Amino acid sequence: MHCPYCQHDDTRVIDSRESDDGASIRRRRECAACGERFNTFETAEIKLPAVIKNDGRREAFSERKLRTSFESALHKRPVSVEVVDDAVRAVIDELRKSGERELPSRQIGELVMRALKKIDQVAFVRFASVYRSFEDVQAFREEIERLERDLPVIEGLQLPLLGEIGATRDKLGKR
Repeated sequence: MHCPYCQHDDTRVIDSRESDDGASIRRRRECAACGERFNTFETAEIKLPAVIKNDGRREAFSERKLRTSFESALHKRPVSVEVVDDAVRAVIDELRKSGERELPSRQIGELVMRALKKIDQVAFVRFASVYRSFEDVQAFREEIERLERDLPVIEGLQLPLLGEIGATRDKLGKR
């Protein structure tokens, strides 16, 4: 490793530690020429499949795009950063385990929807509305009804969908 200060090619490791998340190793190095110290991080290079877009283009998988998808769907929802990190990691693990060299973007979107369905029903509907290109209110209603059939609200874990909100409005005489 070259020294970032003097570009000398002889540096030695004086300390190694696992990073907080366990996904990398932090190495403290010292330059033999100038004596400066600096940190390097070592991570495993994992080859993820290329993404085949709907129009046939291929592009490298982007963890940033995956994370942005989750964050957009979960915007202003009561979900912690740790839960989002776990969901992103779970999708990446699924992609890696697939063993495929290329995957259609649709398949990745389905993995995201499966994860969002477990995390937050509102975020799931948000993502699904864009991902499945809902054309009208009826498409929203059908997806919400399907969601309510497949995954009832777990008391205290998720906020209610339309059913309980509609019942509350009926009681108040607003509809």
